[in-house]
Amino acid sequence: MAETTLAAPARPRKVGLPQRLPVPLVTAALLSALVLAAAASLSLGASGLLPWEPLTRDLSPVETAILLDIRLPRLFMGALVGAALAVSGALMQGLFRNPLADPGLVGVGAGAGLGAVAAIVLGGVLPAAFRAATGPYVVPLAAFAGGWAAVLILARIASLRGQTSIATLLLAGIVLGALAGAVTGILIYLADDNQLRDLTFWGLGSLAGANWLKLTAAAPILLAGLAAAPFLARGLDAMALGEAVAHHMGVPVERVKRGAILSVAAMTGAAVAVSGGIGFLGIVVPHILRLAIGPSHRLLLPLSALFGAALLVAADTVARLVVAPSELPIGIIMALIGAPVFLWILLARRAVVEI
Repeated sequence: MAETTLAAPARPRKVGLPQRLPVPLVTAALLSALVLAAAASLSLGASGLLPWEPLTRDLSPVETAILLDIRLPRLFMGALVGAALAVSGALMQGLFRNPLADPGLVGVGAGAGLGAVAAIVLGGVLPAAFRAATGPYVVPLAAFAGGWAAVLILARIASLRGQTSIATLLLAGIVLGALAGAVTGILIYLADDNQLRDLTFWGLGSLAGANWLKLTAAAPILLAGLAAAPFLARGLDAMALGEAVAHHMGVPVERVKRGAILSVAAMTGAAVAVSGGIGFLGIVVPHILRLAIGPSHRLLLPLSALFGAALLVAADTVARLVVAPSELPIGIIMALIGAPVFLWILLARRAVVEI
């Protein structure tokens, strides 16, 4: 009788996920990165003003204006917009329980973009008194109004019968984004050459128009959204186990969902209004941090704010230096950074599933 040999069971393959990093180390690294990015943003540019010069000599009126009226508000705007977009991405990923979710899924960005395009193309038909009152801020105001109109429509559709359906919200956001894109395409078709240049530059994102007036208009909304996000952390952590489990744990699920949606809408609408379209930040930052420190939103949300602020300020500085004295749209820099990282995320997730 032939002897039967049992093969040894195959040893499981190890997934190459990084070890969790100490949270104090990650926090210190992100704070250091933000400080360095801020110093580079204030000191580097076409004027050649070095960071230590304000401490060693009296600045000329032109240099003072460059530092206080151009670079400083641009630094604060970049930090706030970067933090808001990154935290919005973390909230969306927690809400949809999907690390590839993005603020653009709910159609807020598309609505804000439609408002901005409409203001650029149809601005000539607005009443003269309104144009005189709003001046150069008609595009940000229209973008913010478009973003809020989108979220009000979505909230109405997704909150039928007193409950917010995440699936309905996602599908309605896709449909609303497609509709806004179609209307935007019609307006672009009607635009002249000068308007097309403005539309292209605005759509790729830029902080070139940052000033103290825009900052004071957008900062309260961005800061309110950032301040509200940590209060949603416990609910999002519980919802990762399922809405039914979260409900039995005493989490007000509907309130958490509505709070997350409104926070994302406020931050994304205000960010798009003042900086144009900047992609990938909301996907890349939370995913990298989730690999480094884990999925807890209590840590993920504040560290996403730090990481997003540092990354966007650094990207804006690079955008100003690459083709100085001109500058690249910051959306191009973020796409060059974010697209390879996004591809790596997709490949890593596929490898984990196959194993």
